[in-house]
Amino acid sequence: MEDILAVYARPYDPQRPLVGMDETSKQLVKETRTALPPQPGRPARYDAEYERAGVRNLFLAVEPLRGWRQVTVTERRTRTDWAAFMRELADTVYPMAERIVVVLDNLNTHGPASFYAAYPPAEARRLAERFEFHYTPKHGSWLNVAEIELSALGRQCLDRRLPAADILDTEVTAWVATRNGAAITIDWQFTTADARVKLKHLYPSLDA
Repeated sequence: MEDILAVYARPYDPQRPLVGMDETSKQLVKETRTALPPQPGRPARYDAEYERAGVRNLFLAVEPLRGWRQVTVTERRTRTDWAAFMRELADTVYPMAERIVVVLDNLNTHGPASFYAAYPPAEARRLAERFEFHYTPKHGSWLNVAEIELSALGRQCLDRRLPAADILDTEVTAWVATRNGAAITIDWQFTTADARVKLKHLYPSLDA
């Protein structure tokens, strides 16, 4: 836990950008009946019945100090999908960075082994050396700043029925453009000092 908090306390460094990474899924839903349009004093009404249209995965990366984020919609969430997302961060988003500091959870697909599953050894090694990974502790995923951004994505973009993958992708792209255009940052306030007081019960005890 203190490792993550120490990372958040680092000053901004464009050569070593701090990025929170996480993922979520979205169930695509088609309407089975035409919605009733809104009328004065009455919102649009939708039938309770719907048709499932598949699930899509969303990879999210957010740089809290710069107010930048990226979301990529994929059909699956395999090791190779994650590796491709991280490769895009390394080569397209941060090609000039010395190293990319990433906070993420301990999901089994999140790690250098996935680069080796997706690419030849030389390329996998190159990608592994571009990143500095910091993993949240077990039951401590709330320490990942990306969860704050995923919450905003869920409330502002995903909290409705979306019938197809292309529509999901269009809506997410528009949401990202709006957030990035406003350069909305994340001001992390919880510090190591706070943890040692408020979460002291989680620390090992030296008492006999």
